[in-house]
Amino acid sequence: MKMTKINIKNLFLGLVFAGTASLVNAQTTKTDTATSTTTTATTAQTGDTSIEGLKKQIEANPKDTDALVKLASAYQDASDWTNAVDTWKKISVLLPDWAPSYYSQAYAYQSAKDDANAKLAYEKYVAAVKPAEVEQNKKNLAYAYFYLAFSEQKTDPGKAKQHIAKSLEYDPNNQDAIKLSKALNS
Repeated sequence: MKMTKINIKNLFLGLVFAGTASLVNAQTTKTDTATSTTTTATTAQTGDTSIEGLKKQIEANPKDTDALVKLASAYQDASDWTNAVDTWKKISVLLPDWAPSYYSQAYAYQSAKDDANAKLAYEKYVAAVKPAEVEQNKKNLAYAYFYLAFSEQKTDPGKAKQHIAKSLEYDPNNQDAIKLSKALNS
């Protein structure tokens, strides 16, 4: 499970701060059209097979959290936010103290434009991060608090100020958080 945590952390850091790796690669890499078409078709087949294979594996063992994490990540890679959220929820039931599952749910909700549920999931993530895990989760905590501050800036400015202060505590160089802090405190 430890290797999975590292991969999930790297995945979400990459998704949050740079977009998906495949999108960046697609936008910045020049390829031959014939090779590109073949690669895209192969990737689609592999992705579908991977999801189907993982679904069968989970059907055989519904409590296989490693397979569930891989399946949720595969759904996210495919931008299938509904299935990603559902799978992350299953993981949260099996591992209620594992903070990355809540962060991942929040990311999937946010990507699906479901801001209310994204906010709730980020709140669960913040609450689930144990003191011993804070250092390795600073960037994700900074983003979660930023999102919470942003979502509450009009409805509860006092709470938004608290959240943005926490965001800047974890990532004092985040320019978006600095701008929001200035706007909230002006």
